[in-house]
Amino acid sequence: MVEVLDARKQQVLEKGKDAYALVCEKPSTAGSVSQRACVFCGSRVVLYPIADALHLIHGPIGCAAYTWELRGSLSSGPELHRLSFSTDLREKEVIYGGEQKLYASLSELIPAYKPNAAFVYCTCIIGLIGDDVEAVCARVQKEQGIPVLPVHSEGFKGTKKDGYKAACEAAFSLMGKDELSPVSPFSINILGEFNLAGETWIIKDYYRRMGIEVTACLTGDGRVAELGKAHRARLNVVQCSGSMTYLAKMMQETYGIPFIRVSYFGIEDMTQALYEVAEFFQDPRILHQTQELVREEVSRLLPGLGKYRKALEGKKAAVYVGGAFKAFSMVKALRHIGMETVVAGSQTGSPEDYEYLKAITQDGTIILDDTNPLELSGFILEKGADLLIGGVKERPIAYKMGIGFCDHNHERKEALAGYRGMLNFAQEVYASVRSPVWKYAPARQAAAAKAAVPAKALRPRAEPGVLG
Repeated sequence: MVEVLDARKQQVLEKGKDAYALVCEKPSTAGSVSQRACVFCGSRVVLYPIADALHLIHGPIGCAAYTWELRGSLSSGPELHRLSFSTDLREKEVIYGGEQKLYASLSELIPAYKPNAAFVYCTCIIGLIGDDVEAVCARVQKEQGIPVLPVHSEGFKGTKKDGYKAACEAAFSLMGKDELSPVSPFSINILGEFNLAGETWIIKDYYRRMGIEVTACLTGDGRVAELGKAHRARLNVVQCSGSMTYLAKMMQETYGIPFIRVSYFGIEDMTQALYEVAEFFQDPRILHQTQELVREEVSRLLPGLGKYRKALEGKKAAVYVGGAFKAFSMVKALRHIGMETVVAGSQTGSPEDYEYLKAITQDGTIILDDTNPLELSGFILEKGADLLIGGVKERPIAYKMGIGFCDHNHERKEALAGYRGMLNFAQEVYASVRSPVWKYAPARQAAAAKAAVPAKALRPRAEPGVLG
Protein backbone atom coordinates (compact mmCIF):
# COMPACT_ATOMS: atom_id res chain seq x y z
CA MET A 1 0.00 0.00 0.00
CA VAL A 2 1.46 3.34 -1.07
CA GLU A 3 1.53 5.96 1.68
CA VAL A 4 -0.05 9.28 0.68
CA LEU A 5 0.10 12.48 2.75
CA ASP A 6 -3.23 13.25 4.43
CA ALA A 7 -3.48 16.62 2.68
CA ARG A 8 -3.07 14.89 -0.71
CA LYS A 9 -5.45 11.97 -0.33
CA GLN A 10 -8.14 13.64 -2.44
CA GLN A 11 -5.57 14.23 -5.22
CA VAL A 12 -5.08 10.49 -5.78
CA LEU A 13 -7.71 7.97 -6.80
CA GLU A 14 -8.01 4.49 -8.23
CA LYS A 15 -10.55 4.14 -11.01
CA GLY A 16 -13.28 1.66 -10.19
CA LYS A 17 -12.59 1.86 -6.46
CA ASP A 18 -12.73 5.53 -5.41
CA ALA A 19 -15.93 7.43 -6.15
CA TYR A 20 -14.89 10.99 -5.25
CA ALA A 21 -13.87 13.69 -7.74
CA LEU A 22 -10.15 14.34 -7.87
CA VAL A 23 -9.09 17.59 -6.19
CA CYS A 24 -6.74 19.67 -8.33
CA GLU A 25 -5.65 23.21 -9.28
CA LYS A 26 -4.33 23.89 -5.78
CA PRO A 27 -0.86 24.82 -4.44
CA SER A 28 1.49 21.93 -3.80
CA THR A 29 1.20 20.38 -0.35
CA ALA A 30 3.88 21.31 2.17
CA GLY A 31 6.19 18.34 2.67
CA SER A 32 5.47 16.94 -0.78
CA VAL A 33 8.41 17.24 -3.18
CA SER A 34 6.26 18.41 -6.10
CA GLN A 35 7.42 17.76 -9.66
CA ARG A 36 5.87 21.09 -10.67
CA ALA A 37 8.05 23.95 -11.83
CA CYS A 38 7.74 27.47 -10.42
CA VAL A 39 5.79 30.45 -11.78
CA PHE A 40 8.90 31.89 -13.46
CA CYS A 41 9.70 28.59 -15.16
CA GLY A 42 6.12 28.37 -16.46
CA SER A 43 6.41 31.78 -18.11
CA ARG A 44 9.90 31.12 -19.43
CA VAL A 45 9.05 27.88 -21.21
CA VAL A 46 6.12 29.51 -23.03
CA LEU A 47 7.96 32.61 -24.29
CA TYR A 48 11.43 31.13 -24.72
CA PRO A 49 10.94 29.82 -28.32
CA ILE A 50 10.37 33.36 -29.71
CA ALA A 51 13.71 33.28 -31.46
CA ASP A 52 14.23 36.93 -32.39
CA ALA A 53 13.50 38.32 -28.91
CA LEU A 54 15.86 39.00 -26.02
CA HIS A 55 15.06 37.02 -22.88
CA LEU A 56 16.49 38.66 -19.75
CA ILE A 57 16.00 37.10 -16.33
CA HIS A 58 15.87 39.71 -13.58
CA GLY A 59 17.02 37.86 -10.50
CA PRO A 60 19.83 35.74 -9.06
CA ILE A 61 21.96 33.72 -11.47
CA GLY A 62 20.48 30.42 -10.26
CA CYS A 63 17.14 31.19 -11.93
CA ALA A 64 18.88 31.55 -15.29
CA ALA A 65 20.89 28.37 -14.76
CA TYR A 66 17.75 26.41 -13.87
CA THR A 67 15.91 27.29 -17.07
CA TRP A 68 18.66 27.67 -19.64
CA GLU A 69 18.15 25.28 -22.59
CA LEU A 70 15.24 23.59 -20.83
CA ARG A 71 13.31 23.39 -24.10
CA GLY A 72 14.49 21.65 -27.23
CA SER A 73 12.89 24.42 -29.31
CA LEU A 74 14.44 24.79 -32.76
CA SER A 75 14.53 27.88 -34.98
CA SER A 76 14.62 28.17 -38.76
CA GLY A 77 16.42 31.53 -38.46
CA PRO A 78 17.70 33.58 -35.52
CA GLU A 79 18.77 31.78 -32.36
CA LEU A 80 18.86 34.56 -29.80
CA HIS A 81 16.60 32.44 -27.62
CA ARG A 82 19.44 29.95 -27.18
CA LEU A 83 21.39 32.50 -25.11
CA SER A 84 20.69 32.99 -21.41
CA PHE A 85 20.94 36.49 -19.95
CA SER A 86 20.59 37.45 -16.29
CA THR A 87 20.97 40.61 -14.20
CA ASP A 88 22.69 38.36 -11.63
CA LEU A 89 21.32 40.11 -8.54
CA ARG A 90 23.41 39.77 -5.40
CA GLU A 91 23.36 40.99 -1.81
CA LYS A 92 23.94 44.63 -2.76
CA GLU A 93 20.89 44.71 -5.09
CA VAL A 94 18.75 42.84 -2.57
CA ILE A 95 19.42 45.65 -0.10
CA TYR A 96 19.45 48.69 -2.37
CA GLY A 97 17.31 47.48 -5.29
CA GLY A 98 18.09 46.12 -8.74
CA GLU A 99 16.48 48.72 -11.04
CA GLN A 100 19.80 50.37 -11.94
CA LYS A 101 21.33 47.02 -12.86
CA LEU A 102 18.28 46.08 -14.93
CA TYR A 103 18.44 49.35 -16.85
CA ALA A 104 22.18 48.94 -17.48
CA SER A 105 21.70 45.34 -18.66
CA LEU A 106 18.97 46.21 -21.15
CA SER A 107 20.86 49.26 -22.40
CA GLU A 108 23.88 47.07 -23.13
CA LEU A 109 22.14 43.98 -24.53
CA ILE A 110 19.65 45.57 -26.93
CA PRO A 111 22.23 47.50 -29.03
CA ALA A 112 24.56 44.49 -28.98
CA TYR A 113 22.04 41.84 -30.14
CA LYS A 114 19.42 43.99 -31.93
CA PRO A 115 16.35 41.95 -30.92
CA ASN A 116 12.86 42.77 -32.18
CA ALA A 117 11.51 42.73 -28.61
CA ALA A 118 12.77 42.07 -25.09
CA PHE A 119 11.13 40.10 -22.30
CA VAL A 120 12.14 40.80 -18.69
CA TYR A 121 11.26 37.93 -16.35
CA CYS A 122 10.63 38.91 -12.73
CA THR A 123 11.76 36.20 -10.31
CA CYS A 124 10.98 35.64 -6.63
CA ILE A 125 13.46 38.16 -5.30
CA ILE A 126 11.88 40.97 -7.36
CA GLY A 127 8.58 40.39 -5.64
CA LEU A 128 10.32 40.78 -2.29
CA ILE A 129 12.49 43.85 -2.92
CA GLY A 130 9.84 45.68 -5.00
CA ASP A 131 11.74 46.81 -8.10
CA ASP A 132 9.57 48.93 -10.41
CA VAL A 133 10.23 46.77 -13.47
CA GLU A 134 7.36 48.37 -15.39
CA ALA A 135 8.98 51.80 -15.16
CA VAL A 136 12.41 50.54 -16.23
CA CYS A 137 10.94 48.65 -19.21
CA ALA A 138 8.94 51.70 -20.31
CA ARG A 139 12.06 53.90 -20.15
CA VAL A 140 14.18 51.47 -22.16
CA GLN A 141 11.39 50.91 -24.70
CA LYS A 142 11.23 54.67 -25.35
CA GLU A 143 15.02 54.92 -25.67
CA GLN A 144 15.64 51.79 -27.76
CA GLY A 145 12.53 51.81 -29.95
CA ILE A 146 11.48 48.16 -29.47
CA PRO A 147 8.85 46.56 -27.19
CA VAL A 148 10.34 45.86 -23.76
CA LEU A 149 7.88 43.73 -21.82
CA PRO A 150 7.87 42.84 -18.13
CA VAL A 151 6.77 39.27 -17.40
CA HIS A 152 5.32 39.19 -13.90
CA SER A 153 6.39 35.70 -12.91
CA GLU A 154 7.53 36.08 -9.31
CA GLY A 155 7.63 32.57 -7.92
CA PHE A 156 5.68 33.20 -4.74
CA LYS A 157 2.58 34.20 -6.72
CA GLY A 158 1.30 30.68 -7.29
CA THR A 159 1.95 27.64 -9.44
CA LYS A 160 3.36 26.92 -12.88
CA LYS A 161 -0.06 27.75 -14.33
CA ASP A 162 0.29 31.33 -13.08
CA GLY A 163 3.51 31.52 -15.08
CA TYR A 164 1.59 30.47 -18.19
CA LYS A 165 -0.86 33.31 -17.54
CA ALA A 166 1.95 35.87 -17.15
CA ALA A 167 3.49 34.70 -20.43
CA CYS A 168 0.16 34.90 -22.25
CA GLU A 169 -0.35 38.47 -21.07
CA ALA A 170 3.10 39.46 -22.31
CA ALA A 171 2.56 37.78 -25.70
CA PHE A 172 -0.89 39.37 -26.04
CA SER A 173 0.63 42.84 -25.68
CA LEU A 174 2.56 42.26 -28.95
CA MET A 175 -0.61 41.57 -30.95
CA GLY A 176 -2.62 43.99 -33.05
CA LYS A 177 0.40 45.82 -34.46
CA ASP A 178 0.23 44.68 -38.10
CA GLU A 179 -2.86 45.49 -40.17
CA LEU A 180 -1.15 45.47 -43.58
CA SER A 181 0.55 42.12 -44.16
CA PRO A 182 -1.62 39.76 -46.27
CA VAL A 183 -3.42 37.01 -44.33
CA SER A 184 -5.26 34.16 -46.05
CA PRO A 185 -9.00 33.68 -45.48
CA PHE A 186 -8.04 30.09 -44.56
CA SER A 187 -5.67 31.05 -41.75
CA ILE A 188 -5.04 29.74 -38.27
CA ASN A 189 -2.76 30.38 -35.31
CA ILE A 190 -1.26 27.41 -33.50
CA LEU A 191 -1.13 28.07 -29.76
CA GLY A 192 0.92 25.94 -27.37
CA GLU A 193 3.19 24.28 -29.93
CA PHE A 194 6.87 24.90 -29.11
CA ASN A 195 8.76 23.26 -32.01
CA LEU A 196 10.42 20.65 -29.84
CA ALA A 197 12.75 18.72 -32.11
CA GLY A 198 11.16 20.44 -35.13
CA GLU A 199 7.56 19.35 -34.52
CA THR A 200 6.11 22.71 -35.58
CA TRP A 201 7.55 22.17 -39.04
CA ILE A 202 5.86 18.77 -39.29
CA ILE A 203 2.47 20.21 -38.27
CA LYS A 204 2.80 23.26 -40.52
CA ASP A 205 3.50 20.98 -43.47
CA TYR A 206 0.26 19.08 -42.79
CA TYR A 207 -1.73 22.31 -42.79
CA ARG A 208 0.04 23.52 -45.94
CA ARG A 209 -0.96 20.31 -47.72
CA MET A 210 -4.56 20.90 -46.59
CA GLY A 211 -4.54 24.44 -47.99
CA ILE A 212 -4.38 26.18 -44.61
CA GLU A 213 -2.06 29.08 -43.79
CA VAL A 214 -0.44 29.21 -40.35
CA THR A 215 -0.32 32.92 -39.59
CA ALA A 216 1.56 32.55 -36.30
CA CYS A 217 2.78 29.76 -34.09
CA LEU A 218 2.89 30.63 -30.42
CA THR A 219 5.57 30.18 -29.76
CA GLY A 220 7.52 27.47 -31.63
CA ASP A 221 9.98 28.95 -34.14
CA GLY A 222 8.19 32.18 -33.28
CA ARG A 223 8.87 35.72 -34.45
CA VAL A 224 7.77 39.03 -32.98
CA ALA A 225 6.33 40.14 -36.34
CA GLU A 226 4.10 37.05 -36.52
CA LEU A 227 2.55 37.93 -33.18
CA GLY A 228 1.82 41.40 -34.58
CA LYS A 229 -0.59 39.98 -37.17
CA ALA A 230 -1.88 36.96 -35.22
CA HIS A 231 -5.10 38.83 -34.37
CA ARG A 232 -6.17 38.59 -38.02
CA ALA A 233 -6.23 34.78 -38.27
CA ARG A 234 -9.67 33.13 -38.51
CA LEU A 235 -9.16 30.35 -35.93
CA ASN A 236 -6.92 29.58 -32.96
CA VAL A 237 -5.88 25.93 -32.59
CA VAL A 238 -4.78 25.30 -29.01
CA GLN A 239 -2.39 22.36 -28.72
CA CYS A 240 -1.08 22.66 -25.12
CA SER A 241 -4.31 23.62 -23.40
CA GLY A 242 -2.71 24.21 -20.00
CA SER A 243 -0.34 26.88 -21.24
CA MET A 244 -2.33 28.72 -23.89
CA THR A 245 -6.08 28.46 -23.33
CA TYR A 246 -5.92 31.71 -21.36
CA LEU A 247 -4.42 33.50 -24.38
CA ALA A 248 -7.01 31.95 -26.72
CA LYS A 249 -9.79 33.30 -24.50
CA MET A 250 -8.20 36.76 -24.46
CA MET A 251 -8.01 36.77 -28.26
CA GLN A 252 -11.60 35.55 -28.54
CA GLU A 253 -12.84 38.31 -26.27
CA THR A 254 -10.79 41.10 -27.89
CA TYR A 255 -10.61 40.06 -31.55
CA GLY A 256 -13.51 37.62 -31.89
CA ILE A 257 -11.31 34.67 -32.92
CA PRO A 258 -12.85 31.28 -31.97
CA PHE A 259 -10.63 28.48 -30.74
CA ILE A 260 -10.57 24.70 -30.58
CA ARG A 261 -8.49 22.40 -28.35
CA VAL A 262 -6.52 19.67 -30.07
CA SER A 263 -3.59 17.34 -29.59
CA TYR A 264 -0.96 16.47 -32.18
CA PHE A 265 0.15 13.26 -30.46
CA GLY A 266 -1.04 9.84 -31.55
CA ILE A 267 -2.97 8.69 -34.60
CA GLU A 268 -6.50 9.42 -33.40
CA ASP A 269 -5.86 12.86 -31.94
CA MET A 270 -3.65 13.99 -34.81
CA THR A 271 -6.31 12.99 -37.32
CA GLN A 272 -9.08 14.64 -35.32
CA ALA A 273 -7.03 17.87 -35.09
CA LEU A 274 -6.73 18.07 -38.87
CA TYR A 275 -10.38 17.26 -39.54
CA GLU A 276 -11.64 19.80 -36.99
CA VAL A 277 -9.74 22.56 -38.75
CA ALA A 278 -10.99 21.41 -42.17
CA GLU A 279 -14.58 21.29 -40.95
CA PHE A 280 -14.30 24.78 -39.45
CA PHE A 281 -13.62 26.35 -42.87
CA GLN A 282 -16.33 24.28 -44.63
CA ASP A 283 -14.45 24.29 -47.92
CA PRO A 284 -14.81 21.13 -50.06
CA ARG A 285 -11.30 21.47 -51.49
CA ILE A 286 -9.72 21.68 -48.03
CA LEU A 287 -11.76 18.73 -46.77
CA HIS A 288 -10.77 16.59 -49.77
CA GLN A 289 -7.08 17.43 -49.35
CA THR A 290 -7.31 16.62 -45.65
CA GLN A 291 -8.82 13.22 -46.40
CA GLU A 292 -6.04 12.48 -48.88
CA LEU A 293 -3.37 13.57 -46.40
CA VAL A 294 -4.75 11.39 -43.59
CA ARG A 295 -5.16 8.38 -45.88
CA GLU A 296 -1.59 8.68 -47.14
CA GLU A 297 0.01 9.22 -43.74
CA VAL A 298 -1.92 6.50 -41.89
CA SER A 299 -1.37 3.90 -44.63
CA ARG A 300 2.35 4.62 -44.41
CA LEU A 301 2.40 4.50 -40.60
CA LEU A 302 0.37 1.42 -39.63
CA PRO A 303 2.63 -1.26 -41.17
CA GLY A 304 5.60 0.20 -39.31
CA LEU A 305 3.77 0.01 -35.97
CA GLY A 306 2.96 -3.69 -36.35
CA LYS A 307 6.33 -5.10 -35.31
CA TYR A 308 6.48 -2.86 -32.24
CA ARG A 309 3.00 -3.84 -31.15
CA LYS A 310 3.88 -7.52 -31.36
CA ALA A 311 6.90 -7.01 -29.07
CA LEU A 312 5.14 -4.71 -26.58
CA GLU A 313 1.75 -6.45 -26.30
CA GLY A 314 0.71 -6.75 -22.65
CA LYS A 315 3.30 -4.34 -21.25
CA LYS A 316 2.19 -1.66 -18.79
CA ALA A 317 2.96 2.06 -18.69
CA ALA A 318 2.83 4.98 -16.26
CA VAL A 319 2.31 8.49 -17.62
CA TYR A 320 3.10 11.66 -15.68
CA VAL A 321 3.34 14.85 -17.73
CA GLY A 322 2.86 18.61 -17.38
CA GLY A 323 -0.52 19.04 -19.08
CA ALA A 324 -3.37 16.55 -18.89
CA PHE A 325 -4.24 16.95 -22.57
CA LYS A 326 -0.93 15.30 -23.41
CA ALA A 327 -1.75 12.43 -21.06
CA PHE A 328 -4.97 11.71 -23.00
CA SER A 329 -3.00 11.25 -26.20
CA MET A 330 -0.43 9.04 -24.49
CA VAL A 331 -3.09 6.64 -23.21
CA LYS A 332 -4.49 6.28 -26.74
CA ALA A 333 -1.08 6.05 -28.41
CA LEU A 334 0.08 3.34 -26.00
CA ARG A 335 -2.97 1.23 -26.86
CA HIS A 336 -1.98 1.39 -30.53
CA ILE A 337 1.27 -0.38 -29.61
CA GLY A 338 -0.36 -2.92 -27.31
CA MET A 339 0.30 -1.28 -23.92
CA GLU A 340 -2.14 -0.32 -21.17
CA THR A 341 -1.73 2.67 -18.88
CA VAL A 342 -1.85 1.73 -15.19
CA VAL A 343 -0.78 5.10 -13.69
CA ALA A 344 -1.68 8.48 -15.20
CA GLY A 345 -1.37 12.03 -13.94
CA SER A 346 -0.35 15.60 -14.62
CA GLN A 347 0.96 18.72 -12.94
CA THR A 348 -1.71 21.15 -14.13
CA GLY A 349 -4.88 19.21 -14.94
CA SER A 350 -8.40 20.57 -14.40
CA PRO A 351 -11.43 18.68 -12.96
CA GLU A 352 -12.75 18.14 -16.51
CA ASP A 353 -9.37 16.80 -17.61
CA TYR A 354 -9.30 14.18 -14.88
CA GLU A 355 -12.87 13.08 -15.54
CA TYR A 356 -11.91 12.45 -19.16
CA LEU A 357 -8.74 10.66 -18.09
CA LYS A 358 -10.84 8.35 -15.94
CA ALA A 359 -13.17 7.70 -18.87
CA ILE A 360 -10.40 6.51 -21.22
CA THR A 361 -8.48 4.33 -18.74
CA GLN A 362 -9.32 0.90 -17.39
CA ASP A 363 -10.46 0.00 -13.86
CA GLY A 364 -7.55 -0.14 -11.43
CA THR A 365 -5.69 2.77 -13.04
CA ILE A 366 -4.21 5.22 -10.54
CA ILE A 367 -5.02 8.87 -11.40
CA LEU A 368 -2.70 11.48 -9.86
CA ASP A 369 -2.61 15.26 -9.61
CA ASP A 370 0.66 17.04 -8.72
CA THR A 371 2.31 13.89 -7.41
CA ASN A 372 5.74 13.53 -5.80
CA PRO A 373 8.55 11.00 -6.48
CA LEU A 374 7.70 8.80 -3.48
CA GLU A 375 4.08 8.40 -4.50
CA LEU A 376 4.85 8.01 -8.17
CA SER A 377 7.49 5.33 -7.69
CA GLY A 378 5.28 3.52 -5.17
CA PHE A 379 2.33 3.27 -7.55
CA ILE A 380 4.59 2.27 -10.45
CA LEU A 381 5.92 -0.65 -8.40
CA GLU A 382 2.47 -1.56 -7.10
CA LYS A 383 1.00 -1.69 -10.61
CA GLY A 384 4.02 -3.35 -12.20
CA ALA A 385 4.64 -0.75 -14.89
CA ASP A 386 7.34 -1.52 -17.47
CA LEU A 387 7.65 2.08 -18.71
CA LEU A 388 7.42 5.62 -17.36
CA ILE A 389 6.61 8.52 -19.68
CA GLY A 390 7.53 11.89 -18.21
CA GLY A 391 10.13 14.64 -18.24
CA VAL A 392 13.65 15.24 -17.05
CA LYS A 393 12.65 15.16 -13.37
CA GLU A 394 10.99 11.77 -13.74
CA ARG A 395 13.85 10.12 -15.64
CA PRO A 396 15.88 9.20 -12.49
CA ILE A 397 12.78 7.62 -10.93
CA ALA A 398 12.46 5.19 -13.84
CA TYR A 399 16.15 4.37 -13.99
CA LYS A 400 16.39 3.68 -10.24
CA MET A 401 13.51 1.22 -10.54
CA GLY A 402 15.05 -0.42 -13.58
CA ILE A 403 12.21 0.28 -16.02
CA GLY A 404 12.06 1.91 -19.45
CA PHE A 405 11.67 5.65 -19.84
CA CYS A 406 10.34 7.88 -22.63
CA ASP A 407 10.94 11.63 -22.44
CA HIS A 408 7.76 13.35 -23.59
CA ASN A 409 8.41 16.71 -22.01
CA HIS A 410 9.99 19.92 -23.25
CA GLU A 411 13.64 18.80 -23.01
CA ARG A 412 13.40 16.07 -25.62
CA LYS A 413 15.28 15.98 -28.88
CA GLU A 414 13.06 13.45 -30.69
CA ALA A 415 9.97 14.61 -32.60
CA LEU A 416 6.93 12.77 -31.24
CA ALA A 417 4.09 14.82 -32.77
CA GLY A 418 2.26 13.96 -35.95
CA TYR A 419 2.16 10.65 -37.79
CA ARG A 420 5.93 10.56 -38.16
CA GLY A 421 6.19 11.29 -34.44
CA MET A 422 3.94 8.32 -33.63
CA LEU A 423 6.40 5.98 -35.30
CA ASN A 424 9.29 7.67 -33.46
CA PHE A 425 7.35 7.20 -30.22
CA ALA A 426 6.84 3.48 -30.86
CA GLN A 427 10.53 3.05 -31.69
CA GLU A 428 11.62 4.88 -28.54
CA VAL A 429 9.26 2.92 -26.28
CA TYR A 430 10.35 -0.37 -27.85
CA ALA A 431 14.06 0.44 -27.51
CA SER A 432 13.68 1.45 -23.87
CA VAL A 433 11.28 -1.24 -22.62
CA ARG A 434 13.08 -4.09 -24.42
CA SER A 435 16.61 -2.97 -23.56
CA PRO A 436 18.66 -5.75 -21.95
CA VAL A 437 20.29 -3.23 -19.62
CA TRP A 438 17.41 -3.37 -17.14
CA LYS A 439 18.33 -6.88 -15.99
CA TYR A 440 21.46 -5.35 -14.46
CA ALA A 441 19.56 -2.73 -12.45
CA PRO A 442 19.78 -3.43 -8.68
CA ALA A 443 15.98 -3.10 -8.30
CA ARG A 444 15.36 -5.69 -11.04
CA GLN A 445 18.05 -8.02 -9.72
CA ALA A 446 16.55 -7.90 -6.22
CA ALA A 447 13.08 -8.66 -7.61
CA ALA A 448 14.44 -11.52 -9.73
CA ALA A 449 16.32 -12.98 -6.76
CA LYS A 450 13.19 -12.91 -4.62
CA ALA A 451 11.15 -14.54 -7.35
CA ALA A 452 13.78 -17.26 -7.80
CA VAL A 453 13.68 -18.40 -4.13
CA PRO A 454 11.43 -21.49 -3.79
CA ALA A 455 8.35 -20.99 -1.66
CA LYS A 456 9.56 -23.73 0.71
CA ALA A 457 12.77 -21.84 1.39
CA LEU A 458 10.80 -18.78 2.44
CA ARG A 459 9.09 -20.66 5.30
CA PRO A 460 10.40 -19.77 8.78
CA ARG A 461 12.84 -22.30 10.26
CA ALA A 462 11.24 -24.43 12.98
CA GLU A 463 12.55 -24.11 16.55
CA PRO A 464 14.47 -27.13 17.93
CA GLY A 465 12.10 -29.79 19.20
CA VAL A 466 9.15 -28.34 17.33
CA LEU A 467 7.65 -30.07 14.31
CA GLY A 468 7.72 -27.72 11.37
